[in-house]
Amino acid sequence: MRNHRKHTVLAAAAIAALSLGLTACGGGDGASGAKDAGSASSAQTSAGTGDNGTAGGGTADQTSAKSGSGSTGGSTSGGSATGGSTAGGSTGSTGGSKTGSTGSTGQKSSAKAPACAYGDIKVTAAKADEVPTEHIVLTATNTSGRSCTLLEYPLIAFGPIQTAKDIPAVAKSKPATLVVLKAGEPAYANVRVALGGVHEDNKVVKEFNVNLFAPQGPAEGSIVVKAPAGGLAVDEAAAKTGYWTHELRNGADEF
Repeated sequence: MRNHRKHTVLAAAAIAALSLGLTACGGGDGASGAKDAGSASSAQTSAGTGDNGTAGGGTADQTSAKSGSGSTGGSTSGGSATGGSTAGGSTGSTGGSKTGSTGSTGQKSSAKAPACAYGDIKVTAAKADEVPTEHIVLTATNTSGRSCTLLEYPLIAFGPIQTAKDIPAVAKSKPATLVVLKAGEPAYANVRVALGGVHEDNKVVKEFNVNLFAPQGPAEGSIVVKAPAGGLAVDEAAAKTGYWTHELRNGADEF
């Protein structure tokens, strides 16, 4: 009887121990499950937060993009405004330029006279007051009845035009302004014909030719000029001419 009870107590203790073991195991699983569930929940929360963060980031990016679009739009508008300003400036500038050009052209037109042609001018020659004669003075008178511009210097040929030596001009005698002659007005040019009077290199000239300049170069036509009484002893190697001028000047027309 005592033995039976002892076995019963032992069996009950074993069952209790087994039950406690199972409970402990079950508790462990539950804790693990809870831990796993917590981890999963944490992960989901984390993921959710991440998603929300990403979504928030996306919103921020979109906001930034919108802000960027706004900035770009502003820049474009600014560009347009700048463009408008530039266009306005160009128009104003062009208008000003045209007005300036018109004014300038008007002034030139009011002061400008066409180049004198050979039919507009009468040329005469006189000996300078010196002995021996080394210079002559050419006088060109405007006989056209209107104003004309006497350009550059006389193109002189002491002999046949085709073979005569070109007479060079003296640069220092060039006037600062154009020589515009009103109807009947004269202009002058000093011309050196020789050095030291008569010698074997001189040739006696009874008449000679004078050509004028046109804007593009020598003008057509030649004016025949009679030499002063007794003719001129000319040394072509020494000959030089001054430019046309309203009056002969000391220094500039001395050579």
